[in-house]
Amino acid sequence: MFDKRIINGKVYLDNEFKEVNLYLEGDTITSISDEVFAAKDSLDAKGNLVMPGLIDPHVHFDLDLGNIRSKDDFYYGTKQAAFGGITTVIDFLDPVDNPKDLQKAYNTRLIEAEDSVVDYFFHATIKNPQCDLEDFVKQMKELNIHSLKLFTTYSDSNRRTYDKDIIELLKLSEKYKFLLLAHIENDDLIDLNPEFTYRDLLKSRPTEAETKEALKLAGYVKKYGGYLYMVHLSSGETLVKLKDKYSDILNKRFFIESCPQYFTFTEDCLELDEGNLYTLAPPLRTVKEKEKLINNFSDIYTIGTDHCAFMKEDKQATLLKDIPLGIGGIEFSFDVLFQLFGKNAIPKMSKNISGLYPNLSKYGKIKVGNLANIFVYELHENIIKNHHGFSDYTIYKYLKRKGKVIHTINRGEYIIKSGEFIKPNGKKI
Repeated sequence: MFDKRIINGKVYLDNEFKEVNLYLEGDTITSISDEVFAAKDSLDAKGNLVMPGLIDPHVHFDLDLGNIRSKDDFYYGTKQAAFGGITTVIDFLDPVDNPKDLQKAYNTRLIEAEDSVVDYFFHATIKNPQCDLEDFVKQMKELNIHSLKLFTTYSDSNRRTYDKDIIELLKLSEKYKFLLLAHIENDDLIDLNPEFTYRDLLKSRPTEAETKEALKLAGYVKKYGGYLYMVHLSSGETLVKLKDKYSDILNKRFFIESCPQYFTFTEDCLELDEGNLYTLAPPLRTVKEKEKLINNFSDIYTIGTDHCAFMKEDKQATLLKDIPLGIGGIEFSFDVLFQLFGKNAIPKMSKNISGLYPNLSKYGKIKVGNLANIFVYELHENIIKNHHGFSDYTIYKYLKRKGKVIHTINRGEYIIKSGEFIKPNGKKI
């Protein structure tokens, strides 16, 4: 007798939905079959969609920006994740410039993440390094971290990593087999005019800054090798130019992540009465750029949310310099992308991500021997209403969606059952 079974569902297997039954033992998927076997616990999926637990590779919970922290901590952030079918998140260590502080940042983040509802681990983050880069990478690998984020901008806060060090890190990513993540904007094209209001966000951070820097870094990858992952690509214009010039390395060595907000909203939102709530970096782009992004969705490799939520009050200033940049969205990322792209969104939120990280080899796919990370999606058209975060708003409210997450199982245990929160089940991977 199996521990648990999920029967009568349409299970996502090999890019198709198939009417099969799943059988679980402990935290593992042990059988996929047309037959009905006995189990101690039975979930009748009733023709609903049964999919692999999703992975969000880009979140910022309890992020310290110096004068303010993001409002969703690991508990509230990952609770929303569970309600969105996401069973694994990857957050970031605070930026540091040397190996000793990397260890400290890791220890601090471990404590902050203890209340996580779902599974988690971390990217390391480097800022304007003041050390031997190989020593930094060795310390990172000792911590079992296989990805390192850098910024090509934010020189004003000393977070920028310069080209010489980027090239060296690319070479090290080849040698040590890790993924180099990059926030890609050209620092010289960013205008931090203190008189800019939030409606000037695209003047401050123009598309050209993203596109020019992305093409430059793709050129470095082609010349020097290595593995680079572009976080939060915001513009279809950037993607089209990368395809035109670097199709041979795209999503082989130069991986593209985008976010739900860039497929959903545009710069026009900044003109709304509460346009300040739509401020983030990189910013929302033009209608034309959004359309290009949608039309080239097949060339996006992964989806992250860049979840970084604040309260309405935190974003009430008029001047751009006084507004923390970031939005929430992790709870509705699947809803948004499934509404637009159907099943084509699933691998970009699951197996494509798991394939980039050695510690996710048993995640991201419904397969015998993999971890029993699963969510059930009930198909019925409805409107997004309330979210489960600490923040007091979501920009996704009132959007249409094709269904709703009704069950989320992580390592064989319910986190969400029949739309109700059951219990945390988070574990550091």
